[in-house]
Amino acid sequence: MQRTTTAAAVATLLAAAALGLAPHQAQAAPAPTAAVTAEAPAAASGPGFHDIPGSGGITLKGNVFTPSGATAGRTYPLIVLPTSWGLPQIEYLAQAKQLADSGYVVVSYTSRGFWLSGGRIEVAGPPDTADVSAVIDWALAHTAADADHIGLGGVSYGAGISLLASAHDPRIKAVVALSGWADLIESIYSGRTQHLQAAALLGAAGTLTGRPGPELQSVLGDFLASRLENEPAMIEWGRKRSAADQVDRINANGAAIMLGNAWGDTVFPPNQYAKFFERLTGPKRLEFRPGDHATAEATGLLGLPNDTWTNAHRWFDRYLKGERNGIDSEAPVQLKPRSDGGYEGYADWPSVGAAGTEKLPLSDTEHLFANVDSGANGGIIFLSSLLDQLVQAPPAASVPLLPRAFTAVWQSGRHDEPRRVRGTVKLHTTVTPTKGDGTFVAYLYDVGPLGIGKLISNAPYTFHGRTPGTAFGVDLELYSTAYDVPAGHRLALVVDTVDPLYIEHNPTGAQLTFSSPRTDPSYVSVPLREQ
Repeated sequence: MQRTTTAAAVATLLAAAALGLAPHQAQAAPAPTAAVTAEAPAAASGPGFHDIPGSGGITLKGNVFTPSGATAGRTYPLIVLPTSWGLPQIEYLAQAKQLADSGYVVVSYTSRGFWLSGGRIEVAGPPDTADVSAVIDWALAHTAADADHIGLGGVSYGAGISLLASAHDPRIKAVVALSGWADLIESIYSGRTQHLQAAALLGAAGTLTGRPGPELQSVLGDFLASRLENEPAMIEWGRKRSAADQVDRINANGAAIMLGNAWGDTVFPPNQYAKFFERLTGPKRLEFRPGDHATAEATGLLGLPNDTWTNAHRWFDRYLKGERNGIDSEAPVQLKPRSDGGYEGYADWPSVGAAGTEKLPLSDTEHLFANVDSGANGGIIFLSSLLDQLVQAPPAASVPLLPRAFTAVWQSGRHDEPRRVRGTVKLHTTVTPTKGDGTFVAYLYDVGPLGIGKLISNAPYTFHGRTPGTAFGVDLELYSTAYDVPAGHRLALVVDTVDPLYIEHNPTGAQLTFSSPRTDPSYVSVPLREQ
């Protein structure tokens, strides 16, 4: 089993990258629709830097842009932008100016506990959502903000705070949440497996740029050290910070919600956003694109053309200004595949991949030894999915050369036609362990004629307290994706027990057997789009 020392080592290695959590990664694709045509002031006034009272008596460092030529007595829609994890208030300067140029008052602020803002890092806890309301109160008292037209948005941590705040402050009419989370536990503890690199990176960034609160330090320590006795408290802590657990309040308040994320987000994988989107009852939009955490919107933070931010502006214009720009008449689910294809529109998430499902039977029994990395893995946080975004080079492995003592491999026949994988691949299998605890990771590969497999998706699964030698069923959802498999290629499911992205729980000498009982056959279900 990987220990706390491993987590600490990873945290140290990733610390240098922690400060670059959002703003400098990749060029996004052109917008799928026309830009807004609203009349706008010639230039914004600002930024003005301010000390803004937060909740509990702390001071938040913020800045304000206002439309140029604002006259006394006139008000403008307000947009509040909490910063990402580890980033200061200058994060949104380019976007704040563009929004102010188009007629908004824009207030961005450094989230509590980071940089020069007061307080401690609460991880989108109640003090953070109260800060949003305090910033709105301050903006209404000190700027030309319109109390009836208030929007909220952000990237990563700012997105998570924005969604949670919309459950608590009914004044918020529109939200744009980019590369965020709706379910914190499902994001970094999916399959009951700690996402090691993601958690270590966030912990390192928080320590370098802010002041983690005692609750965060305790929870992160328990998480990385695999203290299972404290797992219920950790999960409860995460649920309080998950918009998915407050969706009824969000729906009751009625804010228009736009969600955006990347297929390869190694911090907040896309599945949890898709599930949350389906539970929203008000105006909503879901956008998925190639990339990793915050890379799809990164160029927009530098002021460069960016389709994610273009659509964010259109969303605010529609639901704060009332402009008829057409965004509400487009298909609410917009996907860009991990290929050269353009955007695809769907009526809802269940319609993605609804054209058909291909089942790959896992009929052969496979037996493997644990605790050895076979070479099949999900890559490196940020880097691997960024390469996939830029040059379509996802993590790869030579499937024929994977050591069969440490991997289980099932392959389909060659496909005569392309396979357009869309949505969530699902694995159903039967596992028999030799120890009570264990971890395995499932990978779906696109295997070319030379046997090189390109990673389509993956997901981890951990179990505890099982009876050694007794089989049990597993249903595992891999991370949602949109990937085109060329004609002449195969699909391959690979399973092993070690991946640098995750903490594994395989005792020394553990072995796993994957079987397909006649009464309950094992399979991989692959959702497809029509050719």
